[in-house]
Amino acid sequence: MLILQNKICKMDHHVELRFQKLKSLLEEKFGEGMDVSSILFLIGVNELGTGYHKFKKEQKTDLMHIAICTLLEPYGYYEFEGRDEENWPHFKLLKDLPPLDNRQQQHLLKEGMIEYFIQNDYYTAEQIHVD
Repeated sequence: MLILQNKICKMDHHVELRFQKLKSLLEEKFGEGMDVSSILFLIGVNELGTGYHKFKKEQKTDLMHIAICTLLEPYGYYEFEGRDEENWPHFKLLKDLPPLDNRQQQHLLKEGMIEYFIQNDYYTAEQIHVD
């Protein structure tokens, strides 16, 4: 059991180091203070495709939901269904997430964020690589 815990700890640490590198790259473009929530918002705005403008509070929540669905889609939790008349993306839940504690949720989101920025050619794997 200890070996498995050490492996998970190392994986968490590796993802965290890569996330910190991604965060630094994003801060070069968007300014200091990027965190998981602000990156989710950024991904949501990007997926909406209308560019940044003033959003209402409910729209900001919807943008973060779009980001989460987008990040979890490659893991098989959501499927893109299409866009509504206002061009907002909609997703279908394919399977429930297993019960995750906060650390596990953060790990999954950070891992998804790293992959999102690589898969969409914003950064290369080498730019986010850590030893």
